[in-house]
Amino acid sequence: MEGLTDPIMRDVLTSVGSFDWCVTEFIRVTDSILPDHIYHSYCPELNNDGKTAAGTPVHVQFLGNNPDMLAANAVRAVELGAPAIDLNFGCPAKTVNRHRGGSVLLDEPEVVHELVKAVRDAVPTHIPVSAKMRLGYMDRNFTMENAHAIEDAGAAWVTVHARTKADGYTPPAFWDLLHPIRESLNINVIANGEIWTNANAKQCQLESGCEDLMIGRGAVTTPDLTQCIRKNTDEALITWNELLGLQIRFLNGSYKKEMNMVGRYKQWLGMMSKHYPEAKALWDEVKRLKKIDEVVEKLNLSKN
Repeated sequence: MEGLTDPIMRDVLTSVGSFDWCVTEFIRVTDSILPDHIYHSYCPELNNDGKTAAGTPVHVQFLGNNPDMLAANAVRAVELGAPAIDLNFGCPAKTVNRHRGGSVLLDEPEVVHELVKAVRDAVPTHIPVSAKMRLGYMDRNFTMENAHAIEDAGAAWVTVHARTKADGYTPPAFWDLLHPIRESLNINVIANGEIWTNANAKQCQLESGCEDLMIGRGAVTTPDLTQCIRKNTDEALITWNELLGLQIRFLNGSYKKEMNMVGRYKQWLGMMSKHYPEAKALWDEVKRLKKIDEVVEKLNLSKN
């Protein structure tokens, strides 16, 4: 999720959530091996044994269409401490697709196979290589071909977003269409898409046949969602006061431009307002603020 699950957000969410692992924003690969500072920018957790401060492993995700360069960059990421490599065939962004990256490659299953195999063959055997895909690009004509291409190339698992690129993020997610994929593959299939609540998670598992779930926007909107799923409840497990503490932790994270950081926080608060009435009320109080100190002061005043 480009621009959403950056290192600061990963730190916050894994400090309260119950994640088995998380994934970086995708790193674009074109025709060269990237300098080390790029890897550390996307994944500063490389300096902490590839884990967040809470101890959650962080998998490095790449996006591109050059097998040799994807392989070489994956090798370098592993040398720097990446515990696993993930390849993105799910991004629906027009700019990415126009440059033959992300979900547009789902119209070329043979290329998907080539890219996954190149990375799998290049990195040490103990390093998992996985891929994320959608049901297809503009249609579902190659759903099974892509899933099998990823498996045959040696991936340890595949995450499937239950929509095509053409579907975008518009509900619903077609969880039932993951079931034949799950039944057909011998590797693990992880379900993704429209999981906002514990009830959604249980329904997704039922319809897809997948035990494991990847949660994106739902975890940002409801930071304790993974705990709720594990404990099978839709009742909040953390208080709004605790969430205010998480928001302050977020705002105290490292940033390059204060304006961008405040904008990122407002984006997050806006997402949380879908679930927490307190977030909606707080949004009205901070929406015109431009300084981090001003926002933090407002958050501290809001704490009971």
